[in-house]
Amino acid sequence: MFKRFAVPLLLAAMSAAALAQAYPARPITLVVGFPPGGGADAVARIVSDKVGKLLGQPVIVDNRPGAGTTLASEQVARAPADGYTLLLGSANLYGSDQLLYKSAKYDGAKNFTPISRWSAAPMLLAVKKDFAAQSVKELVALARSQPDKLSYSSSGAGVVTHLAALSFTQASGVLKMLHVPFKGGAPSIQAVGAGDVDMTFGTPPSVLPLAQGGKLRVLAVTTAERSALFPDLPGMKESGVDGYDFTFWFGLFGPAGLPSDVAKKLFQASAEALADPEVRGRLEKRGNLAAPSASQEEFRAWAAKEGKDSRELTLRSGAGLQ
Repeated sequence: MFKRFAVPLLLAAMSAAALAQAYPARPITLVVGFPPGGGADAVARIVSDKVGKLLGQPVIVDNRPGAGTTLASEQVARAPADGYTLLLGSANLYGSDQLLYKSAKYDGAKNFTPISRWSAAPMLLAVKKDFAAQSVKELVALARSQPDKLSYSSSGAGVVTHLAALSFTQASGVLKMLHVPFKGGAPSIQAVGAGDVDMTFGTPPSVLPLAQGGKLRVLAVTTAERSALFPDLPGMKESGVDGYDFTFWFGLFGPAGLPSDVAKKLFQASAEALADPEVRGRLEKRGNLAAPSASQEEFRAWAAKEGKDSRELTLRSGAGLQ
């Protein structure tokens, strides 16, 4: 009886060890739930390029926007746990996706292996170039005087750009603004640049090109204090919005059951890539800070807490299932 069970277990252990030793033996796919050109795409391409070089195999970015980021997340949740299909994810995996999208059948804590945080940064509150308000204080006063009149864009319901706006309306006392969701950060920002939408809470890589081109104006960063990345922009505290402090982050996830040795290789490659001065410089140029996790365990606990906060914010927002 013992031999009957011992042999398959031994073979399984040998197979897992062989996989980890050979990994990666072919290109890796990094699935991103946003289209090219936005903040997530920039982080994915900058970091994965270096990770691929360190691992000796290319990391191919596969942009799969739709239904927030749930189509991409669902794809990775169902993928084989062999390290060849990975996800650039964030807090929405842990609850807000399930609250907002019927397509989200996964459980963030059960269906993914958290590997490492890659980036963290403030977001930017940007308005169309001819918007009446010249400051956050003026924007808040205008929004309070015209409920449901002002509009804001996002890269999808329930994703970080939407949650940043919801958190702002609650902290500022603005009753309501019209939400206009898009499939990704680039089209969301372009709508503001074109004057079709009043404002957005966007990632720096999405906002900065249009801001520098004079297509829109940036009023503030979404952190309480000024950011070292954007020292000339006011924080929310000095802009009169107390209690608002919002950052966005992206991290690397694999499917549940990822072999520990494979996850360890990916964690180590991520840490080495994020310590590289060139990678850090490229991220900072696009408005992001390299933010490697201290360990896989630290990232797992941290991401779960961030996910809980994201879920609670979504529940308070009253946003409905799509």
